[in-house]
Amino acid sequence: MTPNSASAAANSIRPGRFTAWLERAPSGVFVVVAVVAAFSTYFSMYAFRKPFAAAKFSGETLWDTAIGLKTAIVISQIIGYALSKYLGIKFCSEISPARRASTLVVLILWAELALVAYGWVPNGWKIIPIFFNGLPLGMVWGLVVWYLEGRRTSDILLVGLSCSFIVSSGIVKDVGRGMMEGSVANAWAVIPLVGPWIAGLLGHVSEGWMPAITGLHFLPMFLASVWLLNQLPRPSAQDESERTRRVPMKGADRLAFVKEFLFGMVMLCIAYLFLTAYRDFRDNFQVEIMEDLGYPSAKNKAIISQTETMVMFGVMAALALLYFVRDNRRGLMATYGVMIVGTLMLGGSTLLLQWKLISGFWWMTLTGLGAYLTYVPYNSVLFDRTIASTRASATAVFAIYLADAIGYTGSVAVQLFKDIAWKNSSRLAFFQAFTWIMCGVGTLCLIASCLYFHRLSRVAHEDRLGRP
Repeated sequence: MTPNSASAAANSIRPGRFTAWLERAPSGVFVVVAVVAAFSTYFSMYAFRKPFAAAKFSGETLWDTAIGLKTAIVISQIIGYALSKYLGIKFCSEISPARRASTLVVLILWAELALVAYGWVPNGWKIIPIFFNGLPLGMVWGLVVWYLEGRRTSDILLVGLSCSFIVSSGIVKDVGRGMMEGSVANAWAVIPLVGPWIAGLLGHVSEGWMPAITGLHFLPMFLASVWLLNQLPRPSAQDESERTRRVPMKGADRLAFVKEFLFGMVMLCIAYLFLTAYRDFRDNFQVEIMEDLGYPSAKNKAIISQTETMVMFGVMAALALLYFVRDNRRGLMATYGVMIVGTLMLGGSTLLLQWKLISGFWWMTLTGLGAYLTYVPYNSVLFDRTIASTRASATAVFAIYLADAIGYTGSVAVQLFKDIAWKNSSRLAFFQAFTWIMCGVGTLCLIASCLYFHRLSRVAHEDRLGRP
């Protein structure tokens, strides 16, 4: 079977009226539908992953050790999530198109059952079910990216998807706090028919049961979003010509990719190791950091949603501009430019805070913007552009999961380092010190990787032109 006939056979796997209509629809219509489907799928996934971080478990430690209970819970979920990324290197790289939607549903149901167990067991034992909650969720991103990569519009689609985890984390944590404070029950109470009954069942949800109840609220949205995502037509012949055809990668293919781009990938993975740990620490302890900055949660109920919404629009505006850079080589260099600006912004905003030129609110907003300007391209346009500019035989999903596996391993180490080596320091003091480290290490590694891939993409361009 030739590549064209194989592609045609693949495109016939799930014909449908809506899919056929999308194939004929203007590009703008397809982009809107695809972004809505991908964004809402991953947004609702976060309702199964992050609400637990809204709970503080103040003063509680893990089995009378020096490790705080919340830190232990955070680490346990990250370990499961990191293991999921290692498994995803193989699983998400090889999965067939026909199995993606059903696998997404199974993974989320698994995560919700783990949250039910999390609510049922005593506090000290919550580290076990939260590990099994993280274990399936790390593979959701790769399955969603499969629907979007390798298209002429992939830059916009992947940026739209990436904005979901910027804003969703803050929103679901605010929803989680609303569960515990009773405001979600009050919202249900005004809904006719079943609303008062559900409000009576909810009341003030405990810290343990809040994650499972929050997940149940978002389950219908997740199922509808996966259905819509699965209606997207596959990349066209023109997409494959411009961005290269993306097919599942076997073990030998993955090894060959790593060998071919070893130095660049090492630099990217070192930067991402620190970046993931930094972003995760900020995300998991945002409530505590905000309180240390003088924004108590009781008086600032939606402050996290406010900061992350501004961050989302800032990242979306910056990265959406990359779509207009049609040349893949220039697009890759522009992507690196955005990422380096992001790491420099971390140091710049911290200087402004120390000089008392900005408030703690704006510092948290700017550190979020800087972190996500660097983080989001890793999970979206960076590897898609790298593959397109070097004409490598690979998928963005594999490269993303290779970096993710290393990144979340670093995140576990940093969480432990804080509670063991910096146990007498506040999370705010640790986060400020970490910001300077991220600025320095991240900027240097990204510049080195940028120069490396600039040379390779130039060589690939000259080879296509047939130059000596």
